[in-house]
Amino acid sequence: MDTILDALQEGRLFELPENDKEHALQFLAHIIEAFPETPAGTDVVGLVMKREAATNTAIGKGWACPHTRVPYDEDLMCVMGWSPKGIDYGAPDNRPVTLVVMYLVPDNQRNHYLREVSMLAKAIETYPVLEKLYKAGNLDDVRNYMLDLIEATKGEVGPDARAKMIRLQTKAAIETLPFHDLSNLVVEPVTLVAGSGMKHIALTQNAGLAEWLDASGDVIEKLIADGVYQNGQWRVLCRGVVTYQGGKTTYDCLAISMITNISVHPKALMALHKTE
Repeated sequence: MDTILDALQEGRLFELPENDKEHALQFLAHIIEAFPETPAGTDVVGLVMKREAATNTAIGKGWACPHTRVPYDEDLMCVMGWSPKGIDYGAPDNRPVTLVVMYLVPDNQRNHYLREVSMLAKAIETYPVLEKLYKAGNLDDVRNYMLDLIEATKGEVGPDARAKMIRLQTKAAIETLPFHDLSNLVVEPVTLVAGSGMKHIALTQNAGLAEWLDASGDVIEKLIADGVYQNGQWRVLCRGVVTYQGGKTTYDCLAISMITNISVHPKALMALHKTE
C-alpha cells in the first residue's frame, strides 16, 4: 500500500470539516485538483461525484474508497479524510464511514490501483482491531492506526520499513513543532457577505486571502453559478448559503491553496484542524 504511505508521509491525511457525504467528497476532490501534478482544468470533483452516483464506494468497517480515472499519465495519488463523527455513507454493513481514501487513477496506473485496493481490502478484512478507528481522538491517532494496520499486514502488503520511518518522522515533528507538518497545503474557512448594490465583504483571519477576495470582482457570480471560484492561487468552495432580510446573503466557504516557496505561518496550517 505504497500510495497510502506516500499520503501519510506527505501530509495528505485531513480532518473532514463536515460529516456530510457529498461535502466530504467535494472537499477531498478539490484538494486533489489543487495539487500541481493535476493538470489545470481537470474536473476531479465532477468525475468523483459522477462515479459515486453510479456506485457506492463504501467497503464496510468504517472505510470508503472513492476514485476516478483520468485520461493522462501520472503517478497514482490518494488523499485521506477522517470524520470524527462518522458519515452516513450508505455502507453495505450500515456502519458510518470514518475514513475516506480517495484515489486519482491515471491511465497508466490502473493495474497499480487494482493491486493496491485489493491489498487494502484484504488488510481491512483481516486486521483484528478495526474498532480503534472509531475511538480515534485526533489525526495522530488515525495516522498511527493506519501505520499499525500496514505493519500488522506486512506479510500481505510488503516490508514495513517505510511505515516505521514515517512513524519516527511524525514523532520527531510533533516533539519539535506546535503543529502538524501539512506540507504546503493551506485550508482557510471564509464567509462572504453580498447584497444588491454593495461590494461583497470577505470575513477571514487570513489577511492575504481577504485581500485577494476583495480584488476578485466576480467571485459571488462564480459561486452562484458553479459553487466554486478559482482565479490564481486560491480555490474557494461554497458549502452553504443563507439569505437574510434586506437582500443580504452569506456564503459559507472553504479556501484551499497550495503555497510554494514561501514561509507559511503556523496559524494558517493549524486552520486545517480547526475548520468546522
